[in-house]
Amino acid sequence: SRWLTGLLALACGVAVASLYYAQPLLHTIAREFHTTSGTAGLIVTSSQVGYALGLAFLVPAGDLFNRRRLVPAVLGLSAVALAVSAVAPGIATLIALALAVGIGSVVAQMLVPLAALLAREEERGRVTGTVMSGLLIGILLARTLSGLVAGATSWRVVYWVAAGLVAVVALVLGRALPAEGERPDLGYGALLRSTLVLFSTEALLRRRMALGALCFASFAVFWTTAAFLLSGAPYHYGEAVIGLFGLVGAAGALCASFAGRMADRGRAGVTTGVFSVFIASSFALLFVGRHSLAALIAGIVVLDVGVQGLHVTNQSLVFRLDPGSRSRVNANYMVAYFAGGAAGSAAAGALYSSGGWGAVCVLGAGTGVAATVVWLFDRLWPLQAQ
Repeated sequence: SRWLTGLLALACGVAVASLYYAQPLLHTIAREFHTTSGTAGLIVTSSQVGYALGLAFLVPAGDLFNRRRLVPAVLGLSAVALAVSAVAPGIATLIALALAVGIGSVVAQMLVPLAALLAREEERGRVTGTVMSGLLIGILLARTLSGLVAGATSWRVVYWVAAGLVAVVALVLGRALPAEGERPDLGYGALLRSTLVLFSTEALLRRRMALGALCFASFAVFWTTAAFLLSGAPYHYGEAVIGLFGLVGAAGALCASFAGRMADRGRAGVTTGVFSVFIASSFALLFVGRHSLAALIAGIVVLDVGVQGLHVTNQSLVFRLDPGSRSRVNANYMVAYFAGGAAGSAAAGALYSSGGWGAVCVLGAGTGVAATVVWLFDRLWPLQAQ
């Protein structure tokens, strides 16, 4: 139903937002704890590593356990980790807690395959796109909310607010999620092994995993270092203004539903190429954006449209592979996706410290070019009609 689709979209947004609250705050956290941009950037890297671990070991359990019980429990873990982060005494503690926050945030990837399961076949792309739009809006608003709250109070209050939001969503979902049918007679170890079997046997899944890893690496390259660029010369923006830049990427969230509809119409092959080129070309604008606000804003829009459009296209395709294994299919895809993001954020933080904004843009453009090469390979040696 529409209301349940809306609830799942809202829950996905709140759950995944926890991964992104820190991004506009990195320069402030680095200053308070007297550390470098590279070390502060490890907060983002740690949360993405935790997310990848949760994807590998928790998301497949959605095919085994009732999500009405599993989802609130995992959200509870995230709420506790966020609350403790608010009183973290040092950068090392904050980095360690970010791992737990990342693990708890995988609820979003439990709910996306649930939406695909509940949707009719002819509407699956649209429903997936709608839920993903909620997730993406959560990512965008996380940065804005974080910047505004930190600008008015402190970065620690951001974590208290986040903990409260996640706790409320956990309570609502515990009552509102539909009861699911009989679960498969399969042990947890066998479930994980079957997840690996899907990876080894589904060539389409492997190609889309490669595209997902590259597109999210480019996303992480920019957003991990954006706060350092915007807080320095010539911009000298504070947390509140830096957070508002998250709203610039709203076009990416609006594009998610469009990408899902194109996949429903069999146009995924074409849109994959278009979105990959968007990612690669956006970093030319972002490079100019080191001295031009207009170019920076245009680059953010093009990057977010490319990343979110490609991501929704990927998921719309992989969810068609095995209706009974959607959580495990999604776990494979999202592990690659966030592994790419973790690698991108770690590399970008180190490069910004040593090579500046130009080195970051070269890295980001390289990930977009690599995605375009994978798409060209797929067009030359297609696996199935797309």
